[in-house]
Amino acid sequence: MTETWATFGADLHLDLARGRGLRAGLAEALRDAARTGRLAAGTRLPSSRTLAADLGIARNTVAEAYAELVAEGWLTARHGSGTRVAERARPRRAAAAARVRPPVHGRPAHSLVPGTPDLGGFPRAAWSAAARRALAAAPNEAFGYGSDGRGRIELREALAGYLARARGVYADPERIVLTAGFAHALAVTAAVVRARRVREMAVEGYGLDIHRDLLARAGLRTRPLGVDAEGARTGDLTAAAGAVLLTPAHQFPTGVALTPGRRAAAVDWARTTGGLVLEDDYDGEFRYDRQSVGALQGLDPDRVVYLGTASKSLAPGLRMGWMVVPPGLMGEVLAAKGATDRSSSALDQLTLAEFITSGAYDRHVRGMRLRYRRRRDELVAAVAGRAAVSGIAAGLHAVLDLPPGTERSVVQSAAWQDLALEGMSRYRHPQAGLPPRDALVVGYGTPPDSAWTPTLEALTAALP
Repeated sequence: MTETWATFGADLHLDLARGRGLRAGLAEALRDAARTGRLAAGTRLPSSRTLAADLGIARNTVAEAYAELVAEGWLTARHGSGTRVAERARPRRAAAAARVRPPVHGRPAHSLVPGTPDLGGFPRAAWSAAARRALAAAPNEAFGYGSDGRGRIELREALAGYLARARGVYADPERIVLTAGFAHALAVTAAVVRARRVREMAVEGYGLDIHRDLLARAGLRTRPLGVDAEGARTGDLTAAAGAVLLTPAHQFPTGVALTPGRRAAAVDWARTTGGLVLEDDYDGEFRYDRQSVGALQGLDPDRVVYLGTASKSLAPGLRMGWMVVPPGLMGEVLAAKGATDRSSSALDQLTLAEFITSGAYDRHVRGMRLRYRRRRDELVAAVAGRAAVSGIAAGLHAVLDLPPGTERSVVQSAAWQDLALEGMSRYRHPQAGLPPRDALVVGYGTPPDSAWTPTLEALTAALP
């Protein structure tokens, strides 16, 4: 049953109305998504069984909500066609990278360095089939240099539908810009921020140094925000920072989700100061034990720049990323991107568009979600009693807390086991006023299936 749910149907992000019954709350959430245009007319909804499993509620509750909306005219239900959003007058839309890790020298036999998915899970057959269909249907002008700095309209339209449905993003195709991965998107945004004469940008106190270095090369100083069990302390943002980079759905590397209060604080800061929130949604599709955390961008599409990538869901080698840009920022973004434009090929863009619209992307993500969840569970079982594990509700990595003062020795012990492993201190901002936390950041998505068991054995051998 679990495997059937994990690989069947399409993802659908919903914010259930609070203070109401489950059926009424679900009906209102679906009604609102159709009313605002986040769910476009003709969008096929998950089956009642799939959505019930996703939300953790009874199947009859979903079926009753669907029936109510069919009766009201918001949905249609036909045998063989499933339940779909009804054709209505076109509503007005709402207002308004890959983490490439440095190579580990010496090429250890095993690696649990975070930031990379299981590359052996790349859907070669399905991708090849999508590429053939995309190539056959490609217009002649797709083989030219291209004149739209935003990228192919086919992929922008596919992403707009997917991000709205699965991540709660308000993403008109006209506001999407395709990039060569997350780092490219961040570099473009940093150039825009710096061109506005901003000199300082807030970042999370724990994060990737390659991103901080990229911001520094753009001429921006980085000021760290504290990170605790509720995510980044966005209430500490000041007017001195013209922008902030956040990982709200699954903070990297601590693995916590930004709480609603702190999400609201980030948006309030942006509205008050005129600053920008840069949202890194690097592995938003991979959630396991709870309903997915929607994108922060949905709270204020005019103040949040949404940055996404296919590096975790598919493979970093595709060099495929995207930005959802506030309307007033598009001209500046295209100017900054045009200065050093390096986007993925038009054919790869067309292939990903076909991969998404055909449903292959949803099937792949659900299959990999099940695969990674099994690994996570095996990791937790293997280290039980030896290390406390946190940050495991989503993503491709876990945090293993260690006794104080032991992080460095455990990392060295792992090297003796021919295992590449990184400690939490690796990600701490040099100026972060945070107490030291001895822990390991374990990327359980990295090893291929053939190496998973010996890699896990090497990890347990290294633990105190």
